[in-house]
Amino acid sequence: MLMARLKVSLRSFFEETRGSLMVESVVSLPLLFWAMAATFDFFEIHRYKSVREKGTFTIADMISRETRAGGLTSIYLDNAKILFDEITNDNGVNQIRVSVVSYDKDDDEYGIVWSQVRGTGPMGELTTAQVKDSHATLPDVADGEEIILVESTSSYEPLFNVGLNDVTIGTRVFSAIRFAPQICYEGVCGLQN
Repeated sequence: MLMARLKVSLRSFFEETRGSLMVESVVSLPLLFWAMAATFDFFEIHRYKSVREKGTFTIADMISRETRAGGLTSIYLDNAKILFDEITNDNGVNQIRVSVVSYDKDDDEYGIVWSQVRGTGPMGELTTAQVKDSHATLPDVADGEEIILVESTSSYEPLFNVGLNDVTIGTRVFSAIRFAPQICYEGVCGLQN
């Protein structure tokens, strides 16, 4: 008997077509707007990171193809930062760090040949002390081989307040030197202490 009443009540509830459009709108529209804003912000974070990865790859590839005898200059790296800003479509909120890292097989340590930072942010120039035991984060290379390490950092501020705070986006790209035996910076070649 109780089950029969319950079935009748449930059937009556589901077959009911009367309602208040205003009440349903007040409940559902804010949730719909929040879901649309959250979807936009989540996809925008992925786009933001993807564009920065492409910019970082471009800078690393550009430097890896250099063959100048005197090496890169300060103006070259300033312009690389400007190019990165143009690729990412942000002016002034990005920071890039370009470093050349060498490996010494005898000591089983990495060392910094040179490191330069452009833009404002938390990154400073890398030192040999910071990378010498970085086997987990640096690729395996042959003894004496140098690689280019390009890193970038940017801060993403969500457009809508959907529960996301500012997100720091960091990218890191390694590249082999392609056409020259090494990449120098303003005549600085060889390991630095």
